[in-house]
Amino acid sequence: MKLDRMLGITMELLTRRRVTATELAARFEVSNRTIYRDVDLINQAGIPVASFTGTDGGFELMNGFFLTKQHFSVDDFSVIYNLLKGMEGAMGGQSVLLMQKLSSLQPALLNGGYHDKIIFDMSTSEHEKEIVHPLLHAINRNRVVAFSYTSATGTLSQRKVEPIKLYWERGAWYLEGYCLSHQAKRFFRVSRINKLEVLDDHFQLREIYSPPVEEETQGVHAHLRFDLTAQPRVFEQFQGACTDHGDYIDVHTVFYSQEYAISIILSYGSKVTIISPDELKHDLLEKIKEIQKLYTQMGGGIIK
Repeated sequence: MKLDRMLGITMELLTRRRVTATELAARFEVSNRTIYRDVDLINQAGIPVASFTGTDGGFELMNGFFLTKQHFSVDDFSVIYNLLKGMEGAMGGQSVLLMQKLSSLQPALLNGGYHDKIIFDMSTSEHEKEIVHPLLHAINRNRVVAFSYTSATGTLSQRKVEPIKLYWERGAWYLEGYCLSHQAKRFFRVSRINKLEVLDDHFQLREIYSPPVEEETQGVHAHLRFDLTAQPRVFEQFQGACTDHGDYIDVHTVFYSQEYAISIILSYGSKVTIISPDELKHDLLEKIKEIQKLYTQMGGGIIK
């Protein structure tokens, strides 16, 4: 995404004296022209980037420039800080250096407890973004939230929760909180949260010694086998659940409902086979029959 790339370019400029358009284009897998457009937008945002021509040309931040609190809020710094923290293992010393710079610009990252409130990942849906941001606001201010929640089995309930943390795991956001309705700690999948409201009620963090009871214990546990031609999408959609056997790819995953599982499996066409459970195979065949009947009624699939 453009915003992610522009942030990456800015961080590159903060850590290097000068960098060329070619180096940035290779780093972010875009064209040189795209890099020039991004740098123009960064300039328009108030971060002065100087451009130099010639054999030793490139981009660098103007002398004397440094990021201030006017450019990023504490929440902004928190997102960047935790993104870097998650990349620490892969980036090593460079990630640590960037984290130190950010914490020096905004000490609240270290002193205010922001750094363990959110585990961040760039990939998220618009619906989840609309939920995640007010949740983070509520977490930072110890405010109770109320929302409608649909469980993995489709049961709708109304909840009041003392939000504690946000997690990103296997492509989905989760809220950890103390559910006032059940008087216990719970995990809630953010994509199933609707009608979120941040209440005026404040709370004090509780000392809870019992292990959390997850809301995600239900669902459809499926074993799928994919053709190698589906590999790029499979690895992206089922991160951490794939086993490459050379001739095929096995996936062991949990779908939140039977209907959702069938919709995903149908989207792969003949590139996927259901190994288990048998109930899922049966429901898939019934759905295929329904589709076949629909097109038969339409005249062999041709709409007249």
